[in-house]
Order: sequence, then C-alpha cells, then structure tokens
Amino acid sequence: IITGNTPSKNSKEFWNSKDICFIKPDIIADSRVHEVCESNEYISECARKKARIVSKDSIFVTCIGSIGKVGIAGEGEYAFNQQINAIVPNEKVNPRYLAYNLIYNKPRLVDIANAPVVPIINKSQFGEFIINIEFDINKQSRIVCVLDKLSSLIEKYNREIITLDKLIRARFVELFEEIKETCNVNYYIKELIAGKSLASEVECKNKVLKTGAASFDYFDGSQVKNLPINYEPKEEHLVHKGDIIISRMNTAELTGAAAYVWEVSDNVYIPDRLWKAVIRDGVNPIFLWNMLIQPSTKEQIQRVCSGTSGSMKNISKLGMLGIRVKKVDSYLQNEFATFVDQVNKSKLLAVSQPQIHIYKTLTLL
Repeated sequence: IITGNTPSKNSKEFWNSKDICFIKPDIIADSRVHEVCESNEYISECARKKARIVSKDSIFVTCIGSIGKVGIAGEGEYAFNQQINAIVPNEKVNPRYLAYNLIYNKPRLVDIANAPVVPIINKSQFGEFIINIEFDINKQSRIVCVLDKLSSLIEKYNREIITLDKLIRARFVELFEEIKETCNVNYYIKELIAGKSLASEVECKNKVLKTGAASFDYFDGSQVKNLPINYEPKEEHLVHKGDIIISRMNTAELTGAAAYVWEVSDNVYIPDRLWKAVIRDGVNPIFLWNMLIQPSTKEQIQRVCSGTSGSMKNISKLGMLGIRVKKVDSYLQNEFATFVDQVNKSKLLAVSQPQIHIYKTLTLL
C-alpha cells in the first residue's frame, strides 16, 4: 500500500511536460471500478524522484474527502496525490476482483473515516481493513467476467438516465428563459429547519440522514444512521415524501446541493448538516428543487459560502434565502413539475431494467 504525494508546485520543471499521469480523486468515477488511462494533470520526468509512481493493475482508493472511490491503472505509469492510497496487488488476487471487492465494501470504508470535518482514513487503518475474498483465483476471474458484464449494463442505463436529466434541463430553459423578473429564494421558502446529528451503533427504529443523502442533487434514502434509542426526535425534523432537503455544510462544490424526496422510509429525520425546506403555499416543490440545482443558482451559492477549511464550506440561512432566482407563476411551476414527473417514471424504468439483467446474469455463476 502506497500513499500518494504531490511534487512541489513551486518547481515549474516538475509540471512543464506531460510525461506521467498525475491522478487526483476528481478523475476517479464514483460507485464503479474506473479504469484510469489518462488524467487532467501530468508531471514531468524531472518529478519522478519526488513522486510515488505505480503501473498497470495498481488500484487507487480515495481515502480523504470523498471516501472509497476506486480506480484501476491502465497501461503506463501513474503518480497520485496524498488523498489516494494505491494497492499493488500480489499474485494471489485478480486486480479487478480486488477492485470490485473494495467497491462493495465502500460503505464500511465510509463508516470508519474518523475526522469530524474532512473524512479521512489513514494508511494504518486502510492497511488493517478486512475484506472477505474468494481464494480460488480462477473463480475470482469468473466473478470478474460476470461483474464486468453487469457494469456495462449499468453504464448503459446510467447513460439513459443522464439523457433524461438533460431533457429536464432543456425543458426548464425552454419554459423559463424569457422570464426576467427575479426574487429571493425566500419568495418560495418560508423557513429552513436543521436537525440533530446524533448517532448510535445500536439498532433503532428512528434513523437520521447522513450528509450524503442529498449531496448529488438526488435523494438517497439509504444514507442513514441509527439515532440513539433514548433520544426523542422532534416531529419537525421528520422527513416526508415531497420534502426538499438542502445541504448546508459539505465540500465546497457540494454545499447547497438540493434533493427532492420522491420516497422515504418511516421514522427518518434530518441531521444538523441538512436543512428541510418549509415552502410557501402555492409553491410546487418539484419546480423549486429544479430551480435550486440550476447552474446559475449554484454559482451564487459558491460565492456566498464561508468557512476556514480549504475543503469544507457552509452557507447560512440568510445567505441561502437571499439567493436570487427567477420569479415564476404557479401555473408554469405546475406545468414543469408535471413534465418532470413523467420523465421520472421513465427514469425508474431505466433503473429497474439492469436489476432484471443482474438477476439473470448472476444465475450463471
């Protein structure tokens, strides 16, 4: 296991030619095994002795900030920064099998990240992380073959979902581009309510959302932790179907992320890093959610974020409610929301299809 580093940016000769790929977390895809073949940054041959360099089939795992993203090195040589640990596999394991295994165990990696502000897994923790493996390397290879096929199917349906998201964005522009009148977000939102971030290892019927439940502008109801059994959560912190959840504290690029709750389990509550929006009468929440995730809205949020940490930022209630957005009549809000609802049904169909293929493919194992 090798922890990466960054050659000095002050030494221009380390960065003046594209000799060796320099890998950072932002180029490693989330939730799948990403084969790394190129980068958006490179170091020169002069920096070789100042960098940690690995080659084909080494496995990159992000261990600071965004935890548990997994990449596998393609042909060539790769340097990588201090947010990444690289595993150089031995002959006992198929590299892609190990990479898939780490993706499967990502939730456990996230749980052991031990910093209250910036999640981090140090090299010792990472080295002691235990996973279950199939020792028969031939069976490992057969498993990899099946998982590669499933990954291709999932990628296909993910592309369909991306296309549908683009359709929604295009419809938003079509309906609202000509509207010039603007207002503050508090024209739509009456109040922002934050919850409590208490957690327990003991199983409890009451759950609290993790920050990641709204990080990517979609609600992930699986991102929950147990609340303490002796804690009585407030009714106003309960998450309902149709709510809008907003991230008030996260990494710089994810602060202000917003999610619409299409479905949620019973007894799920908001933490202190997420807000639940109390919207005004007549406001369509699906429209409002899409308004909040528009690039122009996000740009304003980035400008008003504060925080001393280089990676973690926050936005105040006053700052969030003061963001300027288009002032849209309710009938247009509802027209747009009806369109989004129809597209969402197509997205649910796209999600269900790979599940059918996964079942059929796994029966071949």
